[in-house]
Order: sequence, then structure tokens, then C-alpha cells
Amino acid sequence: MQILTQSPTDPGFVQDPYPFYGMARAAGPLVWWADYAMPMATTHAAVNTILRDRRFGREALVAPAIPDHLKPFFAVEAHSMLELEPPRHTRLRGLVLRAFTSRRIAALAPEIAALAGDLAARLPEADHFDLLDAYCRPIPVIIIARLLGVPEAIAPDLLRWSNAMVQMYQARRTRADEDAAVAATTEFVAFLRDYVNRRRNDPRDDLITALIAAEEDGARLSTDELISTCILLLNAGHEATVHSLGNGVKLCLETGARPGPDPAPLVEEILRHDPPLHLFTRWAYEDVTLFGHRFARGDQVGLLLASANRCGDAYAQAERFEPARSDGPVNQSFGAGLHFCVGAPLARLELQIALPILFQARPGLRLAAPARYANIYHFHGLERLDVTG
Repeated sequence: MQILTQSPTDPGFVQDPYPFYGMARAAGPLVWWADYAMPMATTHAAVNTILRDRRFGREALVAPAIPDHLKPFFAVEAHSMLELEPPRHTRLRGLVLRAFTSRRIAALAPEIAALAGDLAARLPEADHFDLLDAYCRPIPVIIIARLLGVPEAIAPDLLRWSNAMVQMYQARRTRADEDAAVAATTEFVAFLRDYVNRRRNDPRDDLITALIAAEEDGARLSTDELISTCILLLNAGHEATVHSLGNGVKLCLETGARPGPDPAPLVEEILRHDPPLHLFTRWAYEDVTLFGHRFARGDQVGLLLASANRCGDAYAQAERFEPARSDGPVNQSFGAGLHFCVGAPLARLELQIALPILFQARPGLRLAAPARYANIYHFHGLERLDVTG
């Protein structure tokens, strides 16, 4: 296995990690990324295989020691289905899917369209403005607030809490980031605990009420599980959609691509070409040999989702952005297998609706300044998107 070195916080890498991914794929389906001290799956086949192989999972075999100052944050993580394996994951995901149904998601389409239309109509006429703040950030956070049933007026708090909490997953994390994440977690949990208690006594037609009522084989979500689930749905769904929408508009403005009558192919190509999450990890649950490498029980492996999406063995001219692309397998941007993102249908729906509405409202939109990515690896999203027109 070839050893590669690349700081994930290097400014050049942050702006364009894809040359490194290309070098990694050329070195083989598995490489050793020295900066992470673990093997990384680089190709579509390798990433897809490990995502679906039940000999690998998200939950560590030995619980890591948690510093006292981080215990409030990891108390929430302890009930997150993203970090759990069967049987707890099976139970939690089953209960969530009873509430987070395709029918409930599809019913949001008119609301997403109305919100996007209103925001597009109110875009500034200034020489340039940040489209992330004016359009890309409000849509997913307002929609998830409405879906959960929490007051739309607290959307700024939801954004603030979410932005602080996801700093915990970034390569450049500092003690100040950790303290901010814990403070946000404490505030978010307190708000949700009070709100859940009120919803138990005053049920509504919203996701929190549905999650309270969801039951499988006599088992319901505990309050702590319910709170962790709501936080997961907000943080994961909001972050991914904001980054995907911003990255997608950037690609359209740089290439001249525009949504057609069916925006789905363009959305899928945006997700493939420049996805919102680049690195996810798994633990080996037994000794297993894959792609010429022997994983010992307890080994950790990184999955380079964005590298898999640019794999030439899976896609023709994989480095090119092809808005009407129809070849190749489903992209890896939302994962695969047991932990496939439950919010993927909602994210896709928001993108398929929001992109056409934006360009219908502002057909002359163009970049006012080169777009720059934020230093937030393992995520991949813009810090600003200055536009005009």
C-alpha cells in the first residue's frame, strides 16, 4: 500500500482536493494517508464495497476516552443512529423511517417551491451579494424547521447551533471550536427537551409528533433518542444541502449549465462532481482481507467519497462536469448500505426545486468574484458565493 502525505488543512488542498484524489486512485484502491494514519479507500469499487460490507461499521469496538469538557457533546452522539450499529441502529432507523416517510417528504415540494420563489424574488439588486446567505442557507434550515415543527423564527438559532456542532467533525478543530460545539449542544438539547415535552401534551402534524408516536414492537424512542435524532436530521440535512446548493450554483455559473425540464440529471452530476462530504470512516469488526490489504479487527478505514465519485472505472471522463450525464452508477455522496443517508430524498428534492427557481428568477446571474471553499474538511462547501445580475 502506497503512503501519501497531504495536510487536509493546506490552503491549496482545501480549494481543490481533486488532484490529490486522482493521485491516490492511481496508487491503488487503498492508500495509506499518513496525515490520518489510516488506510483510505479511493475508488468507487473500494468505497462502495466497504460501505456495504457488514464486517465494517461506524461504532468503535472500544469506546474512546472522552475528555470531561466534551462529554455533553458525546452524550448526544451516544444516541445518534449515525454512530450506532445493529441492533440499536436497526431499531432507531426503523422508528425514524416510520415518521420520515417518502410521502411526508414529497408533500414538502409545494412548500419548498414557495419558499424558494419568495427568497428568489427578494434577492438583492446590489452590484454583488452573498448568495449563500440570501438563498442557499435559508432554504434547508427553514424547511427542516417546518418539518420538525419547531418555530420558523428560531431558524437563526438552528443555524448557529448546527454550524458550531459540525466543527467537531472538521480536520482543523481547535479547543475553541470544541467549547463552542459543547455550548451549542447544551442550548440545542435544552430547547428540544422543552419542546418535545410540550409536543407530548399538544401533538401536531409535524415530524416531532410523528417521532413521539412512532412505535415498533412496543418500543418507542426515548426522549434522549428523540433529541439526538432531531439534532442529526437538522445538522446532517442542513449542512449537506447548503454545501450542495452552493457548489451547484457555482458549477452552473462557471460552466453555463442550467437546469432543464428535468433537473434531476444536473442535480446528480453536481452531487457526483463536487459533493458536500468528502471523508467518512468505518471500523473493521473482524479480520478481513480486501483489495490486497489485511484489516485487523479494530482497524479504522477512511472512505474518500469524493474520490469515488471521480473514479474513471465507474464514469466516462470522470473529471469532467457533464450536466446531462447518464452513465455510471449512483454517486456515493450520501453513502450506501446500512447507513445510507435518510435525508437524501429531501436533499435531492430541495436541489431539484431550488436550482430551477433561482435561474428562472435571475437568468443573468453571474459570479461577482471567484468562489472560495471554506476550510472545513471533511465537509466541502463555499465560505461565500458573491454574485451579481
